[in-house]
Amino acid sequence: MNNNMSTAKLAKLAMMTAVSLVLLFLVRIPWPPAPFLVYDPADVPIYITAFAFGPVEGLVVTLVVCLLQAFGLGGDGFYGFIMHFVATGIVAVVIGMLYKKNKTKKTAIKALVVGVILAVLVMCIMNLIVTPAYMGAPTSAVVAMLPTVIIPFNLVKAGANSVLTFLLYKRLSGLLHGSGRTVVAKEQ
Repeated sequence: MNNNMSTAKLAKLAMMTAVSLVLLFLVRIPWPPAPFLVYDPADVPIYITAFAFGPVEGLVVTLVVCLLQAFGLGGDGFYGFIMHFVATGIVAVVIGMLYKKNKTKKTAIKALVVGVILAVLVMCIMNLIVTPAYMGAPTSAVVAMLPTVIIPFNLVKAGANSVLTFLLYKRLSGLLHGSGRTVVAKEQ
């Protein structure tokens, strides 16, 4: 029985990975101040995975999606992989850890907000360290981009994906948990 449960869970994680990759290709909106940055809703299935199964599963789906995007689907190689993995992984881990302890709407909102804030802060640090090393950009140029490009982009991307996740998760949770119907979070 435990083997079947593991197989079913693995199949669900694979499904969420596939949905994430499809969204990555279907919706791509360049960020006007820096068209090399692109909004996509591919993190929504990852965030939903973290809500449904926990931080480890959310991080595993993040890892697979980031690897496939960066190295198999014409992505930005190592630079794209590390930046996407860190930005998405932080939110997935925060969501999974906080929501697993207390599955309420209030906790879900708190988890998403904390995840977005941490992702924005950590991506500022990552851009200051990784972007000069990988792209050869002067640190002063990256610092200048923080308030006009990096912070707004990460706020919009993680924020929009968090709102979409909040709106969709309970509608999909019954399917992910095998009941075939939605689950209603406790109000608190």
